[in-house]
Amino acid sequence: MCGITGIFDTRDARQVDRAVLQRMNDSQLHRGPDEGSVHIEAGLGFGHRRLSIIDIATGQQPLFNEDGSVVIVYNGEIYNYQELIPELQAAGHRFRTKSDTEVIVHAWEQWGEDCVKRFRGMFAFALWDRNRQTLFMARDRLGVKPLYYALLDDGTLLFGSELKSLLTYQGVGGGLRRDIDPLAVEEYFALG
Repeated sequence: MCGITGIFDTRDARQVDRAVLQRMNDSQLHRGPDEGSVHIEAGLGFGHRRLSIIDIATGQQPLFNEDGSVVIVYNGEIYNYQELIPELQAAGHRFRTKSDTEVIVHAWEQWGEDCVKRFRGMFAFALWDRNRQTLFMARDRLGVKPLYYALLDDGTLLFGSELKSLLTYQGVGGGLRRDIDPLAVEEYFALG
C-alpha cells in the first residue's frame, strides 16, 4: 500500500506551497513508511509515500519519463506490466527501472487516455504531461485503490489516497469545506 497526494491549480498555475504539500503527504505516512518524496512545479505539486514491493532499488516516485515532461505518482500494482514492456520498447520507449510505474508513464505517451484499457490490476494514479498541459487521473475499474479529490472554489484541485490528506490542506483561500451536503446524505441512504 502506497499513498499519493497532490495539488493542482486549474486556473493560474500559482506556486504550490511545499510545506502544505509535505503536510498532506506526511498525513499518509502509515501507507508508505519506506520513502516519501514531493515534486513541485508551476501550479502543480505531487506527493508520494512508498511501501517498497516491486523494484525496491529504483522504483522511487514521483517518477519521470526520459525528458522530464511527464511525471506520475501512483499507488497499486499493474499485474500485466511485464507483458506491456516489450510492446512499448518496440515502439521506441526506453526503460530505466523495472517498475510498473514506468510502464504507466510510457503507456500514457504511447496510447494517451486509452492506456488504462491496457492495464490489468488495481491502481490509482495522477500524471502530469507538461507538453500536453494535461493532468490525467485514473483508478482501477473496481475502485480497489482509493482516489479522493475535491475542486475548491478558488480552482485548486486536491487529491489523495485518503480523505484526511485533503482535509490537511490549508491554502490561500482556506481549505476543504467540511459541510455536510444534505442531498449527498439522502443519496447515500437511498442508493447505498
